Amino acid sequence: MSISLQTSSASRARDARPDSVTAPINYVGPMSVRAKFHAQDHRRDVLNLDNHMVTFHDARRFRQAPSLDREGLALVRHKSKVKNFHDAEEVSRVYLPELAELIQQVTGAPKVSMLGAGGLLRFTERSPLYRTGMNTQPARFVHIDFTPATAPGLVDGIFGSRAEQLKPGQRIVGFNIWRALSGAPQDVPLAVCDARTVARKDLLEADGVYDEGDPATWPELEAYVVHHNPAHRWIYFRDMEPDEALIFRAYDNNPVWQSGVPHVAFDDPSCPPDGPPRVSIEARAFAVFDA
Repeated sequence: MSISLQTSSASRARDARPDSVTAPINYVGPMSVRAKFHAQDHRRDVLNLDNHMVTFHDARRFRQAPSLDREGLALVRHKSKVKNFHDAEEVSRVYLPELAELIQQVTGAPKVSMLGAGGLLRFTERSPLYRTGMNTQPARFVHIDFTPATAPGLVDGIFGSRAEQLKPGQRIVGFNIWRALSGAPQDVPLAVCDARTVARKDLLEADGVYDEGDPATWPELEAYVVHHNPAHRWIYFRDMEPDEALIFRAYDNNPVWQSGVPHVAFDDPSCPPDGPPRVSIEARAFAVFDA
């Protein structure tokens, strides 16, 4: 379903800034051992980081807005009734049902389930709340959160989800929903890669480790890290507002392979130096579509 790009209150400020910016991001280079990364302590990571300068295009300037059907991503206008996003109980009770309804409206899926572990707050390095909770850091290397081996709704036990008993021809699609709570401008926005420009060979299975508490009980979840490909087309939405939500595809069981959307946090060189540290919230959903 195509989504009309919405214009935010910061549009005049954006008009004075460039259509694209260039900045470094970390891909992953060749690996002789299985890749591994940690939610908390990146000193433990087993990653051959491969730094590249890439161009990020401000999708607000596009003549045709990105869509879930085409690029695998879309920006939509959505006002939440949540009063305090730092209240985990309120996020679970109010925000997650709101997002389930939003995904149904945007995609037309008859069934949408939210992951109970959704509503992850993240803080950039300049924030006093940086690394004050599990998995509260922005991701500084290109990745996709799930593989077919760990996609919620496809397998049991992923953040409490159960495998869907799909009827012949039914399709299941996972989505990330990302929101900038701190308002514009963002010093470290989230960039997303046009899924059409991603090849299967670009994706490398890795183990994501949730390193909190007893090391003997740290859960691991397979995800993709991503090799550099000059064909990748990177997109971001400059100066996101709290009443906007960025939705992007995480996985898809369509027999015709479609990539999930790689994503990464990057330093926007066009952001004013006195801009506030970015605070964001991310949730995850999966939708079942009838044949």
